[in-house]
Amino acid sequence: MKKTPDFEAATDFLAARGRLLDRRVFERLFRGGAAEPVRDAVAAYRNADGGFGHALEPDCRAAASQPAAVEMALRVMDLAGAWDERLVRDAVDWLSAIAPAEGGAAFVEPSVSQGPHAPWWVPADGHPASLIQTGQIAGLLHARGFAHPWLDRATQVMWSRIGALTQPSGYEMFGVLAFLEQVPDRARAEAAFERVGTLLFSRELVALDPGAEGETHSPLAFAALPGSIARRLFAADTIDAHLDHLAGAQGDDGGWMFNWPSWSPAAESDWRGFLTVDALRVLRANGRA
Repeated sequence: MKKTPDFEAATDFLAARGRLLDRRVFERLFRGGAAEPVRDAVAAYRNADGGFGHALEPDCRAAASQPAAVEMALRVMDLAGAWDERLVRDAVDWLSAIAPAEGGAAFVEPSVSQGPHAPWWVPADGHPASLIQTGQIAGLLHARGFAHPWLDRATQVMWSRIGALTQPSGYEMFGVLAFLEQVPDRARAEAAFERVGTLLFSRELVALDPGAEGETHSPLAFAALPGSIARRLFAADTIDAHLDHLAGAQGDDGGWMFNWPSWSPAAESDWRGFLTVDALRVLRANGRA
């Protein structure tokens, strides 16, 4: 029998532990809630410069705006059908103002030092564009048909980087796949995917064993939905095994836990709420809820 999640236990977990943002998204996705409260919850993390900060991305807890927080804001508004053109345009205007010389978005801006943050959030020398942030943000904007000069340059950056890609990290592949899934030039995207998709295996970036320990990435990390561009890389029984594992990973408290290092109690709590909603979303989209 295929495993399914316990929604009531998840509801109790979010009520006890989740951020208001994640509770609003849960209500929107699973309880028929309105879009406006999600939009308002996202807007609470907005800065005067148009960017987002204040631990919207739980591991970047400084108030200052960060590309990762912009990505999180856009992702949440997109998933919840709470897209707000003004908030998005202001955020992309901010990205344009602080963009690397080549375009796109850096992994993290130096302002991260103004507050607590995970030790892996370190600005790269030379302020280069990041496949992670650039690809994920560009993918979301393309999916929404959003036009902006920043997106034009970011798209050029992504095509250039993907053309030379040989040794990506798993996190970089998140950005690559998010971009290839949504960029309008579908013929070019499919051709690029045929070349870089197999890097998930040749670079050992994906853990096919559902029981793999440590900071690993399952097939669902790269192909969460049935329509994901990378889903064709994985056998149906492999996906089923990982869906069983995801459903079975729900804790006794009703929530899900992550597999990367926990450095802050607040960040851990915030991530668990976010990932609990996301696990339920993925399971439902795959017929498990």
